[in-house]
Amino acid sequence: MVAVMEKKATASEAGGDLQKVARLLGGSRVLARRLSSPLDAHELLLAGLPASALDHLVGQLVSIDKARSLEKAVGMSLRTWQRRRDTPSKPLSQEQSGRTWKFAEILSRATDVFGSLAEAEQWLERPATGLDQRRPIDLLATPAGVELVEDHLTRLEFGVYA
Repeated sequence: MVAVMEKKATASEAGGDLQKVARLLGGSRVLARRLSSPLDAHELLLAGLPASALDHLVGQLVSIDKARSLEKAVGMSLRTWQRRRDTPSKPLSQEQSGRTWKFAEILSRATDVFGSLAEAEQWLERPATGLDQRRPIDLLATPAGVELVEDHLTRLEFGVYA
């Protein structure tokens, strides 16, 4: 019984996290659907996020340098992003969609850990002791770096700083 309750709690937490990420990307208005499971997110990313989802995410950023964040986290230059804005109906590639989604996930999780989007952004931009003085935003350029940032966020969330 306890295992079933824990599984339900984990599923509801995942659903809440999914909705937080979807909101950062513009919600059902921009995504043109409501995401109710990670499989829905998978299908959306396979088809490609609407370019307006990236616009919405970038529009939310307060203190992060937009050009640098796009380059590091999404793998897209500022110029490419500007060209993409001129063709909003064309979806992002699967890779761009996946990296945009992952950036939104990390930003959402960091917001939960630090209490505000502004604090989360500042954390992404500052060298972190637990990341060998590297800035989390710089590590988002590779899957291995993303994993390091996610592990570091987990340690911060649970008060394990080493």
